[in-house]
Amino acid sequence: MEQTKQKLLVVGNGMVGHYFVEQLCRQNMSQYLDIQVLGQEQIAAYDRVQLSKYFEVGNADNLMLASQVEYQANGVTLHLGQEVIEIDVVNKQVFTQDADFSYDKLVLATGSYPFVPPIQGNDRADCLVYRTIDDLKAIERAANRARSGVVVGGGLLGLEAANALLSLGIDTHVVEFAPQLMSVQLNKEGGELLKEKIEALGVQVHLNKATTEIVDGEEARHRMTFSDGSFLEADMLVFSAGIRPQDNLARKANINVGDRGGIIIDDQCLTSNEDIFAIGECALWQQKIFGLVAPGYQMANVVASQITADYLHNQPSQFYGADMSTKLKLLGVDVASIGESRGFENAQYVELIDQQAGIYKKLWLDETGLYLRGAVLIGNVDEYSHLLSLYLAAEPLELPAVSLLTADNSAPILLKDNAIVCSCHQVTKSEICEQVLAGNHTLSDIKSCTKAASGCGGCAAVVEQIIDDALVEQGIETEQGVCRHFEYDRQALFHLCQVESIKDFNTLYQQHAKSGASSLALGCEICKPLAASIFATLENDYVLSEQHVALQDTNDAYLGNLQKDGSYSVVPRIAGGEITPDKLIAIGEIAKKYNLYTKITGGQRIDMFGAQLSELPRIWQQLIAAGFETGHAYGKSLRTVKSCVGDTWCRYGVQDSVSLAIALENRYKGLRAPHKVKMAVSGCTRECAEAQSKDIGVIASENGWNLYVCGNGGMRPRHGDLFATDLSTEQLVSYIDRILMFYSKTAGRLQRTSVWMESLAGGLEYLQSVIISDELGLAAELEAQMQKVVASYQCEWQTSLNDKHFLSRFDEFVNPKDAPAPSQNPYQYLRQQKFPIQSQVQRFSEITQANKGAGNIAVTILDEQETSL
Repeated sequence: MEQTKQKLLVVGNGMVGHYFVEQLCRQNMSQYLDIQVLGQEQIAAYDRVQLSKYFEVGNADNLMLASQVEYQANGVTLHLGQEVIEIDVVNKQVFTQDADFSYDKLVLATGSYPFVPPIQGNDRADCLVYRTIDDLKAIERAANRARSGVVVGGGLLGLEAANALLSLGIDTHVVEFAPQLMSVQLNKEGGELLKEKIEALGVQVHLNKATTEIVDGEEARHRMTFSDGSFLEADMLVFSAGIRPQDNLARKANINVGDRGGIIIDDQCLTSNEDIFAIGECALWQQKIFGLVAPGYQMANVVASQITADYLHNQPSQFYGADMSTKLKLLGVDVASIGESRGFENAQYVELIDQQAGIYKKLWLDETGLYLRGAVLIGNVDEYSHLLSLYLAAEPLELPAVSLLTADNSAPILLKDNAIVCSCHQVTKSEICEQVLAGNHTLSDIKSCTKAASGCGGCAAVVEQIIDDALVEQGIETEQGVCRHFEYDRQALFHLCQVESIKDFNTLYQQHAKSGASSLALGCEICKPLAASIFATLENDYVLSEQHVALQDTNDAYLGNLQKDGSYSVVPRIAGGEITPDKLIAIGEIAKKYNLYTKITGGQRIDMFGAQLSELPRIWQQLIAAGFETGHAYGKSLRTVKSCVGDTWCRYGVQDSVSLAIALENRYKGLRAPHKVKMAVSGCTRECAEAQSKDIGVIASENGWNLYVCGNGGMRPRHGDLFATDLSTEQLVSYIDRILMFYSKTAGRLQRTSVWMESLAGGLEYLQSVIISDELGLAAELEAQMQKVVASYQCEWQTSLNDKHFLSRFDEFVNPKDAPAPSQNPYQYLRQQKFPIQSQVQRFSEITQANKGAGNIAVTILDEQETSL
């Protein structure tokens, strides 16, 4: 008998409600849930951010996000024209005017409504609001009989509404109560320049105006009288003075709401009722209403993870707030704000004013001048993506802040891999690049698979440039180097280092950098870690030796993974997932001593989160004393070799998968590669170790081992290809040696094995000819190179503990007495473990105010090199 599906009801079919349902559909949740959506409007979800585009074509076709047919095709029932009037939380029912719907879980995505100031006469004919498609149709009708119009409100929505009136060909005015436009996002100077540019386009701006009443006009339909005695006449008025959360349903159902409105939610986006969530502009989190779509999408992701956890066994996420940085075009004027764009006490700043070009830019820095805390850009916003990535990363600036405004920072190649390019959908540069490498080469492809540039569209130009650069890196369009310093790709640099026995970056740079590159900084964030990886593959030297330490990124520099709150995670190696009770106890005692969050990973080992920088050496020492070594979780190297129990315990096992997994992990644990490498060994064809989803997968047969290659999970899951069958253990190891070293010699920068094999001319067959048939005559060389790596392995934690100079870098403060007092409650505790609650920026600001040099090692040394140059 088929089990009855749980009923999930979504009230609201705006952008956030639609996005939430979309996430469920992506995970095929309709097979588990009866998903129904109630939309108040007569049409399905559409893009409210781009509303003014309605007037460009006179219809909403280009704004539509979905249709009832598309919902139905995904197993979701969409009811349109259904305004919910009541929620019965006791009987779990929702009522509309002519129907009722039951639910097990309810998601309120009711959004907000436009605020109309309580002015006498605000309900007169042709006094309208700017919110829905129906509102736009009313504005269009009113404009047909009007010569002039006024928008009440000079914020983001008000200026969008002004753009709509201007596009309809009527004399347009903006009336704002505050002394400047966009007072939430811009400082005084930015607001003044924006006013000048908008007025140059023909829109008249009236500031410091408090409307007292609206009456009949003498030369136009309406007269707005102001508190200072002046007045303004117009034929139509559009109120766009802000929004208010649509929380009436929650109020009537006795669900907790804030004093000033908004449905109160916790970090899981749960309301005061355990079966009801709220997301988007109707939700109040820690006394904040987020009036942008991107935070609503983040809330939607959180609720989707909460709901799917019981079915898909994923880790539920939480909402920790959202960045409110924005980039948009208002009346043709580029405007952007980042972080604390209006400044703050004790801030340093860099300001650029170009009156002739109509450009204003200002950066707000912390009191040390090392950390970007905010920015405002008017007239030219080329630096937005680069500045946003610096702000979100909360890392010390590598160069003087003024260079951020005077150099060409618009090129995406300068963005860090984790830079958020699309703030609407939280898409990073690395995610876009990975999709390009996977074969998605057009903007429409990237929109489809990542959603980047499909929100407000403000990042489209940057996304296109990233696509172009990623294609160039693959050699699809033109042959270019890995970065602005080298004209060679990774494979060429690897061969140069191997043939010429180059073992340090200075030699590589001096002999092979581009002509004129010496006038630039000595290397960059692309070529330095790349060179470090090549040196490690070829020589397997200690990665933090004096000649290599400056090349490493943050994780490699401290042999641990940097986390969002500024702490680090520690992952000891547990070969094959096999561990003794004594070692388990040792990990537990260490985690308890340092109050670390512990998690068993998908690769069958234990990750410990929340270690402070100064604690890392002590934790390593105690782990080593208990028989552990580094797990290389911080490096582009072998991560784990996962295994089932094989024939040692399992009645289905045909080979000893655990012993082989341990042997393989111990053999390749020192290998540095172009990207991370994961392996697995299954003891029979039941495939409990999921070997076919790994870079190297081994499955036992009664006659030996079957080898699968170039699979991966992640954003683009791919089953590995069957490479060879019924291999002896000796043959298997020989083939893996050759494959991994051939990959390390020929793959592109940060290229996974799956993408690498697809990029090979001839694909799998070509790889088999090189590895099995030895058609290139490389087999002996590849095996010898791998043997060199195996023979020279060292535990980097142990080597580091013997280096007193290196250990000094873990002293977070030169003078401990100057260290900031710890926060009263830096963590929250759930399920008897700690979780960070402060944002990355807040955490970094707290621990670095008295910091005297414990930042990113590569950054510190790079600064020293530039000073000496």
